[in-house]
Amino acid sequence: MSVAQKDGIERSYAGQISYEDLYKRWEQGNWSAYDIDFEADRAGWAALSDIQRRSARWIYSMFFYGEDSVTDNLSPYIDAAPKEEQKYFLATQQVDEARHAVFFHRFFKEVLDAGDDVGSTLASTLPELNWGYRNVFGRLDRMADELRRDRSLPKFAQAIALYHLVVEATLAQPGQHFIEDYFAKSGTMPGFSAGMSNVSRDEQRHIGFGVKVLSELIAASDECKAAIDELLLEVMPYSLAVFSPPGFDREYTRCYGFEMEDIFAFGLRSVRAKWRAIGYPLEAMTPGVFPVDPEMDPQEVAARQIKLLEAGVMGEPNGRPDSSPEVQRIYFDVVANSADAQAVNSRPLTVQWRFDDADPWHVVVANGSTRAEPGETRKPDVTLETSWGGWVHISRGLADPRREFLRRRLRVHGRPRGLLAFARAFPRRRASAA
Repeated sequence: MSVAQKDGIERSYAGQISYEDLYKRWEQGNWSAYDIDFEADRAGWAALSDIQRRSARWIYSMFFYGEDSVTDNLSPYIDAAPKEEQKYFLATQQVDEARHAVFFHRFFKEVLDAGDDVGSTLASTLPELNWGYRNVFGRLDRMADELRRDRSLPKFAQAIALYHLVVEATLAQPGQHFIEDYFAKSGTMPGFSAGMSNVSRDEQRHIGFGVKVLSELIAASDECKAAIDELLLEVMPYSLAVFSPPGFDREYTRCYGFEMEDIFAFGLRSVRAKWRAIGYPLEAMTPGVFPVDPEMDPQEVAARQIKLLEAGVMGEPNGRPDSSPEVQRIYFDVVANSADAQAVNSRPLTVQWRFDDADPWHVVVANGSTRAEPGETRKPDVTLETSWGGWVHISRGLADPRREFLRRRLRVHGRPRGLLAFARAFPRRRASAA
């Protein structure tokens, strides 16, 4: 199915398909995890190259652990759903997720020889889970606990956005696309391919449910919009790092015929379409949720995101982020796109960064013409002085700017009006997309 076809289905889910229709599709699409025959897959697995097996184990581990995690975390979603029809569908989804986990358990046990029971096969996945993945699913665990205490519509909107739009639509669906494509063409692991086709069909139905629920919540409440923005600001920096392979070895994707940029770009196209179908496009969200030019080609956006991940500016902190001119250019474009230009009214705001170990930059925040430029500027409203790595940590919420100021690791210069405008244009948040 093409992306355009899927986008059309998502729009129809949001506007036309009922919860009753979604439930019927579950009954009609039922399948058995124990009917999958893995006999031929053992030979197909043995025929893969070493790097293909390492890559597959990495990707499949994320799927297996994720299916188990969402199975465990769905119960409070059922309790919090405001409509009975939503509760019924979520109950079917919990069954789906358990079935997916059983499917992966059987594959790990019978093809990879990774343990006997679910606990032991699941334990074998843990070394494969990277920083981004652990943080996303750690947030999912906390979200379930929050939902048990708070069943309000804004909290339910956050929970659906995290589960259905981040975990399933942004992370799982792109991975499924490339896994299915390779083995469908090669035919070397027919059992796994058949099972993944079933999993993908289930997940598409789940995502359609999420699109429908969020479209209703967004239309009903601005509080739900604000809650979703808060959640996405917190979790997006982690989700961007999930598909970072071990050691950033690009052979993990190339051995299956695609580049990392392909996964990122596919995911971006997909999630953009889903938020449009919800009625809350990414460009309408709070500045910083998705701080890139909305007109930029997804492949270019993907290339920039990966460049920042490789540089240590995004993703798992390494304490030594690259400060090359290209990395700084991409980073400060993100900073410029994170600014709330409406907060400065009619008077532009110029913010300058002086680094003791990297080249200076400045950003001009103006309604309609915000831009980032290299070098210093003659009359900045605010000047920030620190190290490059120190500022990257501050901007990502990994260091408290007040503490860094008191320790003289961050020096701030500017008149009160400029400092106030800076605080409005770049409000502190729990996490930053940069």
